[in-house]
Amino acid sequence: MKKLVNKQPNSRYCFICGLENDMGLKAKFFETEDDELVCIFNAPELHQSYPGRMHGGVSAAILDETIGRAIQIGDPDIFGVTAELNVSYKKPVPYDVELKCVGRITKQNRLLFEGTGEIYTPDGEIAATAWGKYVKMGVDKISEEFGEDDWKVYLDMDDPESVEI
Repeated sequence: MKKLVNKQPNSRYCFICGLENDMGLKAKFFETEDDELVCIFNAPELHQSYPGRMHGGVSAAILDETIGRAIQIGDPDIFGVTAELNVSYKKPVPYDVELKCVGRITKQNRLLFEGTGEIYTPDGEIAATAWGKYVKMGVDKISEEFGEDDWKVYLDMDDPESVEI
């Protein structure tokens, strides 16, 4: 069981966390007491590759976002911009069920960081893993169009206090 200590912001239109993106995943991200990041999401059928399986590119995107956001634990003004991502697929990832992805930072310096992550099936098995390298960057260097309403925490009565992985 992982105790959740902070909820991270969502954006408006990001494919992964955008709450106003009708085609997106609307994923929620929570920081744990042991400095990991947990992503909770439910991919709809439209994100399938083969029937019953979520597309591998969507799995890669979830892993990328989760690892890249882990740098914000303790410093919410720093974003991770992907430089390299390596994904290993272990088993099919289902859709239309609640899934979890966990990411963490494994190495960092002033400009770069590396991290790892896993997607877990509902029965707790690891379906995909990833390693990534990211450039640390402030949002002002990423986009001039990033507004106050584009990135904020939306508290929900259904947000969990802990998750089982």
